[in-house]
Amino acid sequence: MFVWDIPVRLFHWTLVLLMIALIVTGRFLDGAIEQHAVIGKAVVALVLFRIMWGVVGSTYARFSQFIRGPRVVLSYAKSLLSNKDGFCVGHNPLGGWMVLALLAAVLLQATLGLFANDDILFDGPFAYLISKESSDYVTGLHASLFDILLILVGLHVAAIIWHKVFKGEGLLAAMFNGYKELPDGMHVESASGGGVVLAVFLLVINVAIIFLFV
Repeated sequence: MFVWDIPVRLFHWTLVLLMIALIVTGRFLDGAIEQHAVIGKAVVALVLFRIMWGVVGSTYARFSQFIRGPRVVLSYAKSLLSNKDGFCVGHNPLGGWMVLALLAAVLLQATLGLFANDDILFDGPFAYLISKESSDYVTGLHASLFDILLILVGLHVAAIIWHKVFKGEGLLAAMFNGYKELPDGMHVESASGGGVVLAVFLLVINVAIIFLFV
């Protein structure tokens, strides 16, 4: 069954590549701070696009489809211990909140970078708005939050492996081809709505705003 539209899949794998590029330029390459900043801006534009797509995108891309209240999330978490949790077409209740946590962490991380400095030659585009001491503090937060972000990514990957090993769900494959195999006897409507043209329009708008005004 078709679940993940093209914009969601391209967002996912583009973000993965950009995050790898941020790690390389931020921690392993000397003198790559300018490139690091450009990639950071691209991440901001991409995440803002995903937030918009969570409102107007296709069925299973929308936040309203996979964000559940505390009671549902707690019930699902308890069911994991007995391995009796039901199959979820889109994100499960825990996975939905993980998506929000990752988006929030990535957006915060990238935003902090706008106010940071390398204490040598580079200042973030908004660093001039705050004092040098404040910019130094934000720079420290920018570095520390990245470690927390890596932990979240690790939990995300662990969940994918768990679903594959213990439930037989190919979540990774679905994020490549967009399709999920439903349990026998289960009938659910495929994803609908959104559209590539709308996605491209929203992405172009976000990229233009970030790179022209930031």
